[in-house]
Amino acid sequence: MKSVTTESGTTAGEESGLLIRVLGALLREDVVGLRSRGTILERPDGPWLRLPADEAAGALLLPLGADGYQSVYAARLPLLVRESDGARLTTVDAVLTALRALADPEDHEGFDAFAAECRQTLATMRLHARTRKEAEADLTARHGGDPGGWLGPDGGVAFDALAARLDHPVYPTSRGRSGLDEAQLRAYAPEFRPDFALRWLALPRAAVSVAGGEAALPVCWPTPAELGLPHLQGSHLALPVHPLTLGDPLRDALHESGLAGEAVLSEQARLTVVPTLSMRTVAVDADPRLHLKLPLATSTLGLRNRRTIKPRTLVDGAEGQRLLEKVIAREPRFAESVLQADETVYAHAGHELLAVLCRRYPAGLGGSAVVPMAALLGRAPGGRLVIDHLADRFYGDDPLALLDACLTLLFDWQTTLFGYGIGLESHQQNISLVLDATDEGSRLRLLFKDNDAPRINTVRLRDRLGADAPDPADFADPRIFADGDRPVLDLFTTITLHLCAGSYAFGLARHGRAPLGRLLGLVRDRLAEAAGRQGTAPGEPGAVLRAAVLDAPELPIKAMVSAGTLLSKERSGAADINKHYASGPNYLLPAGMR
Repeated sequence: MKSVTTESGTTAGEESGLLIRVLGALLREDVVGLRSRGTILERPDGPWLRLPADEAAGALLLPLGADGYQSVYAARLPLLVRESDGARLTTVDAVLTALRALADPEDHEGFDAFAAECRQTLATMRLHARTRKEAEADLTARHGGDPGGWLGPDGGVAFDALAARLDHPVYPTSRGRSGLDEAQLRAYAPEFRPDFALRWLALPRAAVSVAGGEAALPVCWPTPAELGLPHLQGSHLALPVHPLTLGDPLRDALHESGLAGEAVLSEQARLTVVPTLSMRTVAVDADPRLHLKLPLATSTLGLRNRRTIKPRTLVDGAEGQRLLEKVIAREPRFAESVLQADETVYAHAGHELLAVLCRRYPAGLGGSAVVPMAALLGRAPGGRLVIDHLADRFYGDDPLALLDACLTLLFDWQTTLFGYGIGLESHQQNISLVLDATDEGSRLRLLFKDNDAPRINTVRLRDRLGADAPDPADFADPRIFADGDRPVLDLFTTITLHLCAGSYAFGLARHGRAPLGRLLGLVRDRLAEAAGRQGTAPGEPGAVLRAAVLDAPELPIKAMVSAGTLLSKERSGAADINKHYASGPNYLLPAGMR
């Protein structure tokens, strides 16, 4: 996507960079009819969009540039212009105030919330720009100056720190976290790679559900006695609490769950941890293979995208893992190349702020680079991209060779899953590249986590697994299952294609690593090869993928701003805010067919 890079400030300023992303997203999602009601005007400096309004408000003009990633057009400078007097609207508040005036009054509250989200993001962007050298020096001191040598799960949290300073490929205000100030970000956000200790809440054993029983909890789990509560040793079990959840959020959760009179918060902080990219998930400092996913009373990627943990998602994550294990057992070529974090151990007290997932990474990764895909285009200490450092170490200084290997395995696995009727919400944050240098050359594996929100075509799944197919009742969220391919295709396209493939083609082209046409050709070729292995006859999975993805005139895109913040569920019609779609151009089509 062509836009001003904002990861360290820009010559146009952080606010202009943010506004280009915001206006591009609103255009893509047709907010206030920008696409459907606007008229394209050809001017000497390029196309402009004219959005009519009532006489009082006056028409608005938006200069356009070429996009192609998920929209035909992107916004460009000089941003929004008021036609009546030629005034340039160049601040978040001015632009959103002008667009708010064109929105349905029912949506004004959402515009106000989004304006606050933009202000929070702008403050975070400026904080990132001010602290970049400091953060890079800290990472270098802890892990070394060459990210190619950041190995094992401990090195993975360093890559998380770099990824946290990048913008999301689609959501324009991804770096903002609602309600958190600078001191809280420095103390708990992954981009600063802080260390902190968890707090612990003793709850009656009868109120806590533990998958696998208490014996399954990690050995580092403190007992009430070890937390200074010996009188509760036999009756209570400790649950970890993120420091940001203390205070009103925790008190409210205990009252809502009826546990306020029986819960005891230890005064002792125990177990030092480091935040990962998701922030609510922390790596245990003494055992980086162990990650604890803890609920936070904040939001990212939209006001309604709360960072709490609904107990049902813990059930679905474990069931999703077991389902993928069944597929791998039937597809042995993935036994060594596709890894899964174990997510079968968790505990909760029936409330979205009283829960924990104990995620365990596979053993034997200490000598491997474990890199979240979200970090690949991040700026490493010294200014080069992470993917360049990894290519130097593992792929003969060729970042395109690394991308090729990643796409080949990624598409092979995901198209195979589609053949079973399975689509994963495995975005850039949920997939890590596991890279090793072996005697035979470089080895690339993929490590998956957080498979709690798939979409499954029950017909295909039963056809392939027969009696081994899970009962939909084993999962807690009924939205997971459908009787057709469409929900699975939507997930495949918006997550696997757009976020885990297309974004790197456009991103590497933007960074000058190769021409865009060559990079898109690589994506198309690898997807076509993988789809072809799933059958080409009508109705076979490969033929469905070719028709719906490779050769479709348009592709589904996520309407993330509309569903996440701007519109209520009633107004957007989104049954799931993370799976609410619009449409955009198919950048995989040959140039003459777009």
